[in-house]
Amino acid sequence: MGAMPESQLEQRRSRGVGAIPTAGVWFAVLAALGAGLGLRIYLLNQLFDVNGDSLVYGSIAKNLLLHGRYALTLASGDMSETLIRLPGYPLFLAACFRLFGMENYYAAACVQIGLDVAGCLLLAGFALRAARAIRPGNESFARRAALITLGLAALCPFTAAYAALPLAEAPTLFSLALAMWAMARFREQPGWASALWFTLGVTWAALLRPDGVLAAAALVPVVLMGMRGRGRKGPAGRPLRIALVCVLLAAAPFAAWTWRNWRVFHVFQPLAPRTAADPGEPTNPGWESWVGSWCLDFVSTYQIYWNVPGDRLEINALPSRAFDSPEQYAATAALARDYNTHGMRLTAQIDAGFAALARERNTADPLRSYVWLPLGRLADMWLRPRVQILPIDLDWWNYRRHHTETVFSWAYAGLNLVYLLLAAIGVWLRPRYWQALLAYILMRSGLLLTIHAPETRYTIECFPMLLALGGIAMAAGFGKAAQQTGTSLSARNF
Repeated sequence: MGAMPESQLEQRRSRGVGAIPTAGVWFAVLAALGAGLGLRIYLLNQLFDVNGDSLVYGSIAKNLLLHGRYALTLASGDMSETLIRLPGYPLFLAACFRLFGMENYYAAACVQIGLDVAGCLLLAGFALRAARAIRPGNESFARRAALITLGLAALCPFTAAYAALPLAEAPTLFSLALAMWAMARFREQPGWASALWFTLGVTWAALLRPDGVLAAAALVPVVLMGMRGRGRKGPAGRPLRIALVCVLLAAAPFAAWTWRNWRVFHVFQPLAPRTAADPGEPTNPGWESWVGSWCLDFVSTYQIYWNVPGDRLEINALPSRAFDSPEQYAATAALARDYNTHGMRLTAQIDAGFAALARERNTADPLRSYVWLPLGRLADMWLRPRVQILPIDLDWWNYRRHHTETVFSWAYAGLNLVYLLLAAIGVWLRPRYWQALLAYILMRSGLLLTIHAPETRYTIECFPMLLALGGIAMAAGFGKAAQQTGTSLSARNF
């Protein structure tokens, strides 16, 4: 076989090695979506459960529909107005209950699965636009990045698992994907449609969870820069009108929520309280501070923090790092006895005792309390195997007790690390909008440094960014390998 002419080689390189024909693109998209849907249906059948936060959200949704009140139903049967949860997810559940039947949480999970699969497509659309900055003019590379991102998102077990549970995480992931896609679309095609979709994405993210406002903080500057550039090319009034309408639309639900909270509770609360307590309820600041002086991982969150108040506090269940001296151990044991004998309630006196212990520990070693422990908790939230919602024991590392669970958990930890490494490579490649994605991840990580009781689900909201960056990184790696293979074949033919 003769050598390929240099002109044809250049044409191949300009088009991108390994360009996928249109039929192949559609097949890959449908295969990824089908696999992602199948994964989520499987997880729905395996993991679906209604407890904890799901019942809190559902109680509010039910009272909204039956009584028109944003309230919780107490054990006595009475209703109590509340502001401990933002209205985004209760309204979502209320809509599902109205359409599919009261307290039909399973139908709500099915709707979430549809949203999650749609979010995968939105992430692929974002990656398509973001990847163009790495190899301008090479549409094959951008398309490859979009397809790989779609596959990564569709088959990500960490995000797929939350779609099977009636919790706010899955709609939050969708809203972030929508905001990312609309942001990139607006920068390429500024107009009302993209701006309104973006407004819906960032607003719903903030209505679902208080930390959702970080999406607006990270992504809005990119949209504003697009408006400024558009203003130079056309009538300056149009970008201003778009911005004004979007700001009013985004602010309206929060204004209504803030006014409702002032009218009912006489407090200024535009989001939800960090303490997850209604006005007048005890917040137990001493207990919270003391937990923050030693809590390091999810095991302590599950075994200690979630159980108090309301369940026994066993001194033997506390890790050794909770005590600096025998005197501290004795003081903690005395407080635990008082708590257990007072109906497992954190009275003001008991809470003050924990506050005194916390001050003593923080003063003795401020570096531990304010640097090492927060960093350790952040590492736990990022690196611990994401098996929190799976039927796996807390001590998954105990190989002698459960071989399969240990191997599975370490594999999950390895997969999680792969996502993080791919995202780091994606940032290093500097695709379009990488600064905004990194800003969101860093801001969220900074916020998590203030969390005293770590959970891996607190970092799941970063996965839309990780998946897009990882897809771009893999596309670059595959493209380079394909180019090297093509060059090698050409040289051999020559």
